[in-house]
Amino acid sequence: MLKRTLLSFIFLSLLGCHHDEKDNAASQPPSNNAEYIEPALLIIGHRGASALRPEHTLAAYQKAIDDGADFIEPDLVPTLDGYLIARHENEIGGTTNVSSLPQFAERKTSKVVDGVTYTGWFTEDFTLNELKQLKARERIPEIRPANAQYNDQFDLPTLDEIIELVDAHYKKTGKIVGLYIETKHPSYFQGLNLAMEQRLLTTLAKHSYSRDIAPVYIQSFEVSNLKQMRQQLDQLKSIQHAKIIQLYGGNSEQPADAVLAKSTLRYSDMATPQGLKDVASYAHGVGPSKTYIVPNTQPATPTSFVNDAHAVGLKVHPYTLRPENNFLADYLDCSAIAAEKCEKGALAEFEIFFKAGVDGIFTDDPALGRQAADAFLKKIE
Repeated sequence: MLKRTLLSFIFLSLLGCHHDEKDNAASQPPSNNAEYIEPALLIIGHRGASALRPEHTLAAYQKAIDDGADFIEPDLVPTLDGYLIARHENEIGGTTNVSSLPQFAERKTSKVVDGVTYTGWFTEDFTLNELKQLKARERIPEIRPANAQYNDQFDLPTLDEIIELVDAHYKKTGKIVGLYIETKHPSYFQGLNLAMEQRLLTTLAKHSYSRDIAPVYIQSFEVSNLKQMRQQLDQLKSIQHAKIIQLYGGNSEQPADAVLAKSTLRYSDMATPQGLKDVASYAHGVGPSKTYIVPNTQPATPTSFVNDAHAVGLKVHPYTLRPENNFLADYLDCSAIAAEKCEKGALAEFEIFFKAGVDGIFTDDPALGRQAADAFLKKIE
């Protein structure tokens, strides 16, 4: 309780200082904010350009930026000492070289995370200094063998380092690239006294780029932490431009916090017109799996999801469009070779979703996404 109280004091003090500075200068929002105009179709670099570099590395984020992404997407998990680092999961046996380091052999263990048992190494058992001894590896080398050439070259980045990377690009080029941030397993980490929400907002408020310049989206597969952060954002005098996105898992699945609360709420309930209306009471948009919008059947006939979401004022950013045959619907892939990149099929899939009316798309290959978006927008001019 003392730790949480102290964090709250630091957080509010920090934001208060920033507010005072702005009050002294002017009562209007920062001019940089006013200059940003959100593109008609957002291209979101899913974990960076993860089809081309090992995911959640500065190299992957930089590649996404260079390839035309409007946003980059860090997934966040905490360290033992409370820092936020970018990993898709807190179990890092498959995405780092930790298994090859003898000094950490005894850290291998089994844990239950959101009802699923995992065996490996977990970020919450390492300090940041210890995690900085590790190097990233390609998560799915059987599908992306070319990415394996980058194994053991890149560090595990912190949120601070990611913001600094994008800020440096802005200062060099003048291009604003947004941050699309996911808090992973929030209830699980709250139970370990490693809650990420306040740490995240404090970090965003600390950097002028994320506080005053860049668009920021905050997403989660859970509900309660998004409601908590929406309330905090509405009360703050800073980073008011940050927006909340509700992620959707499989139709029959439940948010982890709903399971803990013994609620019957399922993602399918949240995808109905009434469910989307309820989500709109705390979120600015939704991030559904792509099959909520276009099932993997031919012909590619969209559901009513996009129209239903737009009817209650929600943006729609589905995940994830990937260029390899392994991830494309059968009628779009180029061959039976799972690891083969199928640009023709990938470009066709982008157009299907753009025609369905989405406001943006998560993709592992932002260069293809940019190409598809530019072509589509030109076509409908």
